[in-house]
This record gives sequence, C-alpha cells and structure tokens, in this order.
Amino acid sequence: MANAERSGRPAEAFGATAVGRTRTPTRTPLRVACLGLWLIVAVLAARQVTAVLGTPRGERLTDLETWVGPNGVLHVNGSLYDSTRFTGTPFNGLVLKPLTRAAEQALGWGWTFGTLLLVVALGLVAARALPQPVGRRTTLLAAPVAIGLLMLSLPVRNTLWLGQTSIIPVLLVLLGCFTARGQRTSGLLIGVAAALQPTLLLFTPLLWCTGRRRAALSTGATFAACTALAWAAMPHDSHRYWVHHLAGVGLGGPADDLANQSLHGALLRLGLTGSLEIALYLTLGAAVAVLALRRAVRYVDDGQLLLAVAITGCAAIVVSPTAWQHQLLWVLLAVVGRVGRRAGDRYVWPVTVILIMTLPTRMLLPDMRALDPLRTNLVLLAALAAATAVPFLSRTSPHYRAPLPPEYAPAVPARFRHVPLVPFLRRVLTRPNLLLELLLIRVTYAAYAQVRLAATGGSNSAGRAEAEENGRQILSLERALHIDIERWANHTVVTIDRLRDLFDFYYTSLHFIAPLTVLAVLYWRRPTDYRWARSALGFATLLALVGFWLYPLAPPRLMPTLGFIDTVHGVQDFSQPDYGTLTSLTNQYAAMPSLHFGWSLWCGLVIAVLARRWWIKALGMLHPLLTASSIIATGNHWVLDAAGGAAVVGVGFALTYALSGPRASPADPRQVVSVRRGFIPC
Repeated sequence: MANAERSGRPAEAFGATAVGRTRTPTRTPLRVACLGLWLIVAVLAARQVTAVLGTPRGERLTDLETWVGPNGVLHVNGSLYDSTRFTGTPFNGLVLKPLTRAAEQALGWGWTFGTLLLVVALGLVAARALPQPVGRRTTLLAAPVAIGLLMLSLPVRNTLWLGQTSIIPVLLVLLGCFTARGQRTSGLLIGVAAALQPTLLLFTPLLWCTGRRRAALSTGATFAACTALAWAAMPHDSHRYWVHHLAGVGLGGPADDLANQSLHGALLRLGLTGSLEIALYLTLGAAVAVLALRRAVRYVDDGQLLLAVAITGCAAIVVSPTAWQHQLLWVLLAVVGRVGRRAGDRYVWPVTVILIMTLPTRMLLPDMRALDPLRTNLVLLAALAAATAVPFLSRTSPHYRAPLPPEYAPAVPARFRHVPLVPFLRRVLTRPNLLLELLLIRVTYAAYAQVRLAATGGSNSAGRAEAEENGRQILSLERALHIDIERWANHTVVTIDRLRDLFDFYYTSLHFIAPLTVLAVLYWRRPTDYRWARSALGFATLLALVGFWLYPLAPPRLMPTLGFIDTVHGVQDFSQPDYGTLTSLTNQYAAMPSLHFGWSLWCGLVIAVLARRWWIKALGMLHPLLTASSIIATGNHWVLDAAGGAAVVGVGFALTYALSGPRASPADPRQVVSVRRGFIPC
C-alpha cells in the first residue's frame, strides 16, 4: 500500500505485520504467564460451550433455528422476508440454503465449536496484525489476550447464544487485509464480506486511497457479482431487500429497538421520524464516513493498519441502518489504539472499550432517567468516538512508546517487607486519570451490589432463616455485654418527630454522598492522599463483602416479635417471602459489618488526619457519631454491626499501610512540587 514503506513494510501486502517477527529466547516466567493465559482462554471457551449446549433446545441458537430449523425461513417456499426472522442479505440466504440440511444435523455441537474456531482465528489474526515493533512479551501474550477478550465480549457471547454468523464478515475483512497474498485475493475476501454485510463497502475507498486500487476494484466487482448472483436466483427477495427495505431497514424487528446500536436507531429513539430523520441520518452518516476514512488513511500511512481497519469498521457500525449487538466486534478491535501522553492516561481508552464491550450498560451507568440517552446508545457512542474523535497517537509521536512517567514519592520502608506486593505499590504523587477513576468506582459499586445480593442466594427469602438465627445470636451477645440499646433508642426516637426525621434523613441521604464528596475533594485538592484513602476504602468494602457472604444477619427491623419500628421503610409484612422496601434490589441481610457506619468512619478518619483546623477535624468525627446513632435508632443495625464496620475500616487502613508504606509526608519538598504539578487538569 502507498507510503507503507514509512513503517518498514512492503507496499504490496496490507497484512505485512503478520510476518517478519524476530524470534528471541524467552524467559521462563513469561512462558508461564503465557501458559496461564491460554488456560484461562480454554476455561472461557469451555464455559461458553457449556452455557450454550447445556440449555434446552428451543432456548439456545434461536436465530439459527429460525433459519435452518424444521420450520425455518430457509425451508419456506416464497420470500425470505415474509417473516421478520431473517435479517441477512439475499446473498446470505443464497449461501445458507444449500447448507440447511447439514446445519440441521450440526445445530448444536458442530455450529458452536465452529463458531469458537472462528473466534480463535479472529484473535490470532488480530494479534499478528499489531503494528511493529512488537516486544517479546507482546508477541507471546497478544494472542491469548485477544482471544480471551473476544470470548468475554458481549458480541461473541450473543453470537454463540443466538447462533449468528456475524463473526464471518469481520474475519473475512481481517484475512483480506492481513493474510491474503495478492490484491485480487484480498479484494475477493473483503467483497464477500461486503455481500454479507453491505456497509463494509466502506473498505473499498480505504483500499483505493491507500494505493491498493486493484484490491478496491476486486472488492467492488466481488460484491457486485455476489449481489447479482443472488438477484438472479431470488429476484423478488433482492428487490424487497435493496429497494423496499432500503438496505435492510425494518428487518429483524423495530429499528428503534435498544439493541440497534446504529445512528439510524439512535435518531429513532430520540423521537425523530419521517423525512427529517432520514435526511439527518444520511447527512450525519456521510459526514462520519468521510471523517473516519480520512483518519483511517492517515493511520495506514502511519503503519497502524489494524487501527485503520478498526476505525473503518466502527464507521460501518455507525452508518449501518441496523447494527445489532452481535455485529459490534469492530469496537473491540479499536482497543489497539494508543491515547494519552501520560502513563496514567494510557489505560483509559482500552479499559473503557473493554468495559463497554463486556459488561451490561446498567453496570456502567446508574439507572437514572436523565442518563437514558447515554446508556441506551453507549456502544454507538464508543464506535462514533473511535471513528471520528479519539486522538490516537501517531507512531512518530515521542509518547507512543515512552509515555510521561508518573511522579513517585521517595521510597519509605513498609513495616511488613515480606509482603510480596510491596515493591509494586509505590506511592504515586500525581492524581490518576479522572475518567478511569469514575469507571473504577462505578464498576466496583455495581459488582459490590451484585455480590451483596448474591450473598443470600439471589433473594432475601433464600437466607431469611439463617439471617434471623444470626440476629438472635447477636442480640444474646449484646445482652451479655449489656449494650442491647437498640429497642430503647428506636422507641425513644419514634416519639420525637423532629429527631426521627433527622435520623431518617441522615440514614438515607449521606451514606453515598459523604464518601463520594470526600473522594472528590481529595482528588482535586490532595492528589497525593487520594490513592491512599481510596485504597483503604476499597479494602474495607471488600472485607465487608466477605462478611455479608459468610454471616448473613437480619437487622433489628426485620426480626419478627421483637417489636422494632422501621422508621425509614415503613411497616414490614412478615407474611411475605420478600418483604420491605427495595428487597428485590439489595440484600436486606447484609448487616454485618455495617458499611453505613464503616464508610462514615472512613470519612471521619480521613478528615481528621488531613484537615488542618481543629473544628474541621471535629466535624469530620461527628459524622460517624451521627451515623451510628441513626442506624441504631431507625432499627437498621445492631450495635455490634457498627463495631464490625469499624473493624473492617481499621483493617483496610492497615492493609494499605502494609502494602504501600506510610502515607506520603507533605513536608517532603519533592512531594510539594509534584502536588503542584498534579493540579494540572487531566
């Protein structure tokens, strides 16, 4: 391709990155790590196969069943599109019809294992297409990492579950770009992919503008030949697809469905319809295609061929009339782009892409009505950003291979030097990337909520008997210690309206607001202390999850016959298996240890340690005192729950000290300079 010699590659092969790697001796730890990654890939593959084949027939491979099953559309005489079940091009139907009988015989094992082989091939090709120079570690680990990420991605999981064929066009394009010998063969493979998924014709101008005009002509000719062949064999279906449905719009269900992550689907979800929506869709789609192709050509000239292919594929997602979830693999390939001059920023883009492509959007964004437009179009926004906006670094940039390193505090010996992680947890002085921290906090909280609910078997009724028995144990222990003040405090507060309202408000409003506020202030004003405080909070929360799992405990308000009054949630109906407010959303028996008190104590200790004025320290320590009073007076926790919360917070700070040493001293001149540098916005 044109200008490919700038990166030291032959101009003839789009995929010259696949050859010419220098073989060097590898160290044993690296080989062990590689073997471990391959074992993880094998476990993921086995899990996917078990999940699909362990599901009764009729609930698995449902899309494949609708095509080739006994009553599938490929058996029906007449149009493929008489039913909305078939969403492919007429060429898709032409290819699948002769394979109907064989596909029926291998509907389970054969199709699933065949799809897994395609995923492995896709990962291997992508790993070998990384831009040179590639180090020994990357050469060994790229393939298992790529295949593992593909296995975890939602598009691949959907493809395996539904029995889709959407991996084939992506693999054909990568084979045509990186492994095919000769431009005609390359164009042939990409042309067949475009015949299966028409928006992949965007690769034709990419080939043309990068000097591979013979491949571009071959792509166009192959697409035209496949489409003409399908038109000759199925003229009615072809007319209906290309004319009536306007490149497939309306096939497979409503185009405004949340699963349609294309620009057309997003505009429909925003309420635009008719000629205005079509005009806006065509205008914006053309602008995205032009801008993406310009960027892709630039990165091809820069030697980042895989990134250029991923950008073009993301543009194809955006401009496609319908882009269902199993067709979105191009976004995951964009993870190869490097963004950011600082080492701390280098992980933001790949982490964002991996989270979006592997986790449900409800785990990434809270379920708030104001965020609905963002949450329902998250994958589309990622594809749009990759195609048009993300400032990927050029290989000629000095920061491409050597990002600016973080500032570290001078080494301070930890008390426990035998802890293996100590050398790797150096005390960074500059603030971390904000987007990465927000993603970390959001995903961690979502995982925390899921684990907390799963601690009783996924529902409150599953652990009710054990939780109530543990509640009676806690009450007996408190009576023995003469600290069973919960019922007295509860009934006293109920008789004083203002005090009850104060404690109800304190219990419901500050549990999340206070820790997030402290973290935000530390991030902006005290970046050297932010990581220290955040790590202690993370360890405390992790230990609390272990407590929820091992010791489910009913709070006083959910203990029948004890006479507690739930001032926050209202009267409880003990005749129902699941009772109380929010029982379907959270584990009501996650009372020991109390994170209400634990998080408030963490806030108080951080403020007491870092604040300069005595009255601010006093206000900080007043927060856990009021929190302890509110959780006991409202009947939501036992006194010993607060003691458990204090214990996990103490252990959290101790682990932070043991692993990374003492908190950095602000008296260190080097730290003062670094803190000032840290005020530069990320």
